[in-house]
Amino acid sequence: MKWEYWICLYTNTHCIARGLRTLTIAAYRTTLLQFQAYMEARQDKVTPDEVTPRQVLEYVEYLRRERNNGDSAVNRQVTILKNFYRAMVAMAYMEPSQNPLAHFPRMKSTPRKLPVSLSFEEVDGLLRKPPDDTVLGLRDRAILTLLYGTGIRASECAGVKEEDMDLEEGTVRVTGKGGHQRVVPLNGQVIEVVGAYRRVRGETSPGSSFFQTRSRKAMSRYAIFERVRTHARRAGIRKNVSPHRLRHTFATHLVKTGAKIVTIRDLLGHRQITSTQIYIHVTAHDLREAVNAHPISRLAPLVARLLPDVKLPMQRNRSRSKAG
Repeated sequence: MKWEYWICLYTNTHCIARGLRTLTIAAYRTTLLQFQAYMEARQDKVTPDEVTPRQVLEYVEYLRRERNNGDSAVNRQVTILKNFYRAMVAMAYMEPSQNPLAHFPRMKSTPRKLPVSLSFEEVDGLLRKPPDDTVLGLRDRAILTLLYGTGIRASECAGVKEEDMDLEEGTVRVTGKGGHQRVVPLNGQVIEVVGAYRRVRGETSPGSSFFQTRSRKAMSRYAIFERVRTHARRAGIRKNVSPHRLRHTFATHLVKTGAKIVTIRDLLGHRQITSTQIYIHVTAHDLREAVNAHPISRLAPLVARLLPDVKLPMQRNRSRSKAG
């Protein structure tokens, strides 16, 4: 019972007290249950307070070799386990010396990859794909437009209530990670598309979900993901398109238009500027244009122009140059 009790204690008490989202807590629980299953099957049913650093290292090796987990996935699991055992120590269920991850070796950091975004042409094709002669078509167009036009997350989009959407003021209130709320401005095009959906959808109560299914139920984040992927496929976009990729695209296109990184941070709802700095990147086309614009192209004439069809020696004769 100790595994089940400790995991429930951690997820239902410690994580809730920290204000973590339901989806985050569920992910933590899944990771801990997987660790429990490994320990009970491979390590002679040890209890959580009997786990040793060596057994944790063997679990990491199991994740890499048998489950083919990459560095990012392994690091995420180790971080969750560290937090779990720190909480058990903090709640006096373990002595600090019993913590198997107290001095656990630092994991290899994963290389940060630049986010892949859509081109302006791909976004244009995506936004035009949903039909404009049905309620669901206008709903999907409004979802795509809102995601690209504001950079909000799929979960934030699914959580928008009727009372959160203020088209007169041109704003939408969303609830992000950790329950933090922010108000995101809407430009004229987004207001027009979202307003068209609201008119054909009809009246609804202030507390109802803004985006609804055909049966007037709230759309889930998974349903929003599916609609984005479906319309991207119909638009002939070969990239793997998701709501998060539209979020990347929103930020990348803002960078290209000269928006300040602090402004982009606030629009995306990042708490740390380091999370936003990944969007300060340029494309290969931008790099080529920058190199071609370098003043060396005007200052240094090409030797080929000065000496056409002239055969040159390998080097100057030093003795002759001194005699001269």
